[in-house]
Amino acid sequence: TVYTAADEVRAAGGDALPIVVDIRFEDQVERAISETVETFGGIDILVNNASAINLSGTRSVTMKSYDLMHDINTRGTFLCSKLAMPYLLESENPHVLNISPPLNMESRWFQSHVAYTMAKFGMSMCVLGMSEEFRSKGIAFNALWPRTTIATAAVANIVGGDPVIQRSRTPEIMADAAHAILNYNSAEFTGNFCIDEDILISEGIIDFSKYLVDPNLDEQHLFPDFFI
Repeated sequence: TVYTAADEVRAAGGDALPIVVDIRFEDQVERAISETVETFGGIDILVNNASAINLSGTRSVTMKSYDLMHDINTRGTFLCSKLAMPYLLESENPHVLNISPPLNMESRWFQSHVAYTMAKFGMSMCVLGMSEEFRSKGIAFNALWPRTTIATAAVANIVGGDPVIQRSRTPEIMADAAHAILNYNSAEFTGNFCIDEDILISEGIIDFSKYLVDPNLDEQHLFPDFFI
């Protein structure tokens, strides 16, 4: 939960403000941003990570699921970015990082789950447009996506369960890649669709074995993620 995550942050020596937010609702996002600014004095980084997934085909996906994915993924990313903007403009090194894929406009990424792909690509289009819109203001907008599947609840519950989890990497690889990106100069590094592996290689990391869910697995047998 957000509360146990906050406890882990504090145990590691940091500070945290856990707030339960449904980013489909503007008033809840406004409240969360207001409380954040009041507590910490500003906003330097926004990570748009919230996402809904439904891999059903066009005839099977319900419009309720369609609306949920677009409300959270695309609209939620746009809304959070929009409302955080006044405070990002005051930061010395402001970053917005969307956990979304490169815009690979190939039919294979649409044909089986067009509704989900549209919603995720909407997040990436925010990067494409906002990076140029706010380039002169020094706010970085970048996307980060994993080369392989990551051992998350979504992968466990929706994508393939334990067999996929065992052939995945841990979330730490995404955290380390994000940390690297968020320390770059925002005025110089913007508009990029980053892959976790590539970022870490550029940081001098070539051994990814510590990120394996199964330490005995050959990395060649990892599951590639969607959109790569």
